[in-house]
Amino acid sequence: MPRPTRQDADAPSHDSFLDIVANMVGILIILVMVVGIRAKNAPVLASLPRRAGPAELELEQQKVIEESTREDVFKAANEIRRLQNVAILQGGQRDALATMLAAAEHQLQSGRQQMDTGAQETFDLRQRVSESKLKLEQLRDQRLWAETTRSEATVVESYPTPLSRTVDGRQAHYQLRGGRIVPIPLDELVDRFKENAQRQKYRLLESPELTDTVGPLGGFRLRYTMVRQDISPETAMITGRGGSYAELRRWTLIPVSGQLGEPAETALAEGSEFRRSLSKRLPGRNTITIWTYPDSFAEFRQIKKDLYSMGYSVAARPLPHGVPISGSPEGSKSAAE
Repeated sequence: MPRPTRQDADAPSHDSFLDIVANMVGILIILVMVVGIRAKNAPVLASLPRRAGPAELELEQQKVIEESTREDVFKAANEIRRLQNVAILQGGQRDALATMLAAAEHQLQSGRQQMDTGAQETFDLRQRVSESKLKLEQLRDQRLWAETTRSEATVVESYPTPLSRTVDGRQAHYQLRGGRIVPIPLDELVDRFKENAQRQKYRLLESPELTDTVGPLGGFRLRYTMVRQDISPETAMITGRGGSYAELRRWTLIPVSGQLGEPAETALAEGSEFRRSLSKRLPGRNTITIWTYPDSFAEFRQIKKDLYSMGYSVAARPLPHGVPISGSPEGSKSAAE
C-alpha cells in the first residue's frame, strides 16, 4: 500500500503570509511619516503683493457686468414663467368676460330699443352725467397741481420719437423744466406707495375709492388713487374666484417747488448733481428718461447729445403745459433712441 503524499510540506505557512503583510504596512507608515516631516519642514514661499494692472481692472469690471447680466437673465426667466402662468389664467377669464360683455351689450341694446322716447332720453342723459363727472375729477387734479406749485402746471403725456424702441428695462427718470434738470426718485416713491397702499387697503372695504399721498422724496410727492373692483357672481362662478380686489387707477407726481434741480449748463459740468446721479447707472444697461417741458427743448438737445457721447440710451417724454407728471396701468411706455 503506497504512502499518502503530503500536500503542504513545501507551502508557505499562514503565519508567514501575515508577517509579510505586516512588514509592508509598517514600511508604508514609515514613508507617510517621512513625507509628513519633509512637508512640515519645507520653507514657505511668501507671495509678494502685486499691483493690479489695467488688464486686471478691466477683467474685474467685466466680471461685475457678467454677474449683473446673469442676474438679469434669471430675473427675466422667472418673470417670463410668471407671465405665462398669468396669461393662462387670464385667458380663460378674458373669454368668459368677453362672452358676458357681448350678452350684456345685446341685452342693453334690446332694452334701449324697447324704451319709449322719454326713457331713451333719460338713459342718454345719465351717460352724459357720468362723462361730466369724469371731466370734473380731471379738472380737480389740475387745480390741485396749480395750488401746490403756484406756477403754471404741467402733466405728462407721451409723444414717442418716431425712430425709437420701447423701453422695458431699467430707467432713470429726470424732469427738465424751466431749463433746470432734476432726478426723479420714481422707483423709491413707488415703493413707498406700495407700502402705504398695503396699510390703507382696508379703507376700500368701506369706500369704493382711496386717494392718498406719499413723500416728499427728492423734491416730489406721489399722489395715487386706488379703486375697489368687485368680481361679479357670473365671473366668480366661471373662474372659481369671488370677492373683490384693489386696483391702481392713476398716480401723479407733485413737485414741492418750481425751481428744483440745477441749470442744464451746470448739470453738464463735472461734479454736478446730475453727473453724480448718472454715475450710479451703467451705460448700455439703463435708459435715461427725461420728462421735458416746452420751455426746455433746447436744453434737452444739448443734454441728449452729451448722454449719447457717454453711451446712454435716451427716451424723451415731451410734456404739454397744464398737467403734472402722471401715469396709469393703461399708460404708454417710454421709447428710447
